Amino acid sequence: MTTAGGTVVDYGDAALMVQLGSTAEVEAWADALREADLPGVLDVVPAARTVLVILDGPREQEPVRRRLLRMRVAEGERVIERASEAVIEVCYDGPDLAEVARLTGLTAREVIAAHTRTPWRVGFSGFAPGFAYLVDGDPRLRVPRRSDPRTAVPAGSVALADEFSAVYPRRSPGGWQLIGHTDAVLWDLERPDPALLTRGMRVRFRAV
Repeated sequence: MTTAGGTVVDYGDAALMVQLGSTAEVEAWADALREADLPGVLDVVPAARTVLVILDGPREQEPVRRRLLRMRVAEGERVIERASEAVIEVCYDGPDLAEVARLTGLTAREVIAAHTRTPWRVGFSGFAPGFAYLVDGDPRLRVPRRSDPRTAVPAGSVALADEFSAVYPRRSPGGWQLIGHTDAVLWDLERPDPALLTRGMRVRFRAV
């Protein structure tokens, strides 16, 4: 079923998924759903092009679907942005820096300048604990994922893929373009909030 800006589909028997066309739409819908605090909704989980609505059981699926279909959300209408800002120091020595320069038509120095001069924002989290998808960076840095993903990307790798930038919080497989590395700890269970980067936070990269 289609609602304003997206399509609502079943996700098992205790969840619904709103399929959308852009990250900006996802953010607006996620904020609107959290603000609406719909009965029967346990959690709202945004991703790149979808919002997963986790329900309190199968009986909630049809009532919540009807509410979703009645909702009208304008893109960018309710994007939460926190005042806090994180600065991440990066050594721009990544194995894909030259490839990113080739793909963008920039020099390696210009790639670094574009990555550091424009502040990013945490759009949503996923993939691994502490992995934040950063949005609103310099649009010239939009590059595809690698055609041959790596089986192991080192922790602290700073990367680009599509319209996103991110830092790998731990060693894991990955297909993003690696442009540098940082010693920043993205996930630490000893901190009150284990995640260094949380939704809505602004993020600046600094070349070192």
